[in-house]
Amino acid sequence: MKKILILIFPLYIYASSSFITPLEYASQLYKNPRGIGCHHCHGDKGEGKIVATYIDKKKPKNFSGPVINGLDFEYFFNSLNKRKDGMPRYFLTKKEIQALYLYLQETKKNVK
Repeated sequence: MKKILILIFPLYIYASSSFITPLEYASQLYKNPRGIGCHHCHGDKGEGKIVATYIDKKKPKNFSGPVINGLDFEYFFNSLNKRKDGMPRYFLTKKEIQALYLYLQETKKNVK
């Protein structure tokens, strides 16, 4: 919990001089970080989502965006800074990654 507060505090300072809250900024970033939003593959709250279904060697398969709302910050940060298994590289700043993480932590509380 202490780590999350350390990560969120700079966003609070940034947003206090802005016209939107840190969570509003994070929500907008999640929906459109650099052209295609995270929600298209990972779901509205980071719960994961089937992106496409297809047939491979006569067997049905799924291409899915994994659940990302339960990751620790270090893993989340590192995953956003490399390309793997269809994940595009967004070239996000550390503050943007912190904002995305904030959004996922807040929305995870509301997943039922």
